[in-house]
Amino acid sequence: MKSRKKFIQISCDGGAATGKSTGAKLIAKKYRLKFLSSGLLYRYAGLLILKNKPKNKISFLKKKFKNLNYKKIEKLNMHSQEISNYTTIIAKQGKIRKVLKKFQVEFAKKNKNCCIEGRDISINILPKSDLKFFFKCNLNIAAYRRYKELKKENFKIKLKDVKKALRIRNLSDSKRKNSPLLRHQDSIEIDTGKLDKTRMLSKMSVEVEKVLKKKIWQRNKSKKKIVQSIKNSSLSLIEILKTESLKKTRS
Repeated sequence: MKSRKKFIQISCDGGAATGKSTGAKLIAKKYRLKFLSSGLLYRYAGLLILKNKPKNKISFLKKKFKNLNYKKIEKLNMHSQEISNYTTIIAKQGKIRKVLKKFQVEFAKKNKNCCIEGRDISINILPKSDLKFFFKCNLNIAAYRRYKELKKENFKIKLKDVKKALRIRNLSDSKRKNSPLLRHQDSIEIDTGKLDKTRMLSKMSVEVEKVLKKKIWQRNKSKKKIVQSIKNSSLSLIEILKTESLKKTRS
């Protein structure tokens, strides 16, 4: 894709294993946007707490996330069932969410062109994002996808257990008190149970192009207003000079 100026922030939300991470990564790569996975941050927080067992979790996480290098945690494998289960627990805790929210908001401020995915991005992290996507997927399809991922690490894992875990996770995310999984009223639905990666990216790209074209149109309109304003000011100045000249002539 040819390089061009673009100023766009995209928020992607959805339940577990709905394909939101895949969709967000693909669209971020295509349009050269900085990418951030909220879920990965929570998994990393869970991993840190499980590994270090700090007395004060909040102070501990504040220090760890203060100068966090996101690229490093992208390389970690944090999809074990233990981390998944613990992530569900800490995701309900308001104080921990506050620490991670700060990191995400600052990330968005530093990167005007970005795509962030999670469960409450459109409502709590990027409420003013230019484009909002909400991902959904049939539970059976989502469970099978996650099962294939986990099978690589644990060949004993059973599909029915993965399906049960996803059902519980989605229910927990939707019912939790702090920042529950909700669909923003302006979000565009992406049903990954009906779309493969190519069609999913195509549908998302159409919406991105609409936003970019609108931004270009607004920018051009703004430029025209400025030019017209300058012209009007110039005309006013000419009239003033003419008036002053006439006064001098008469005097």
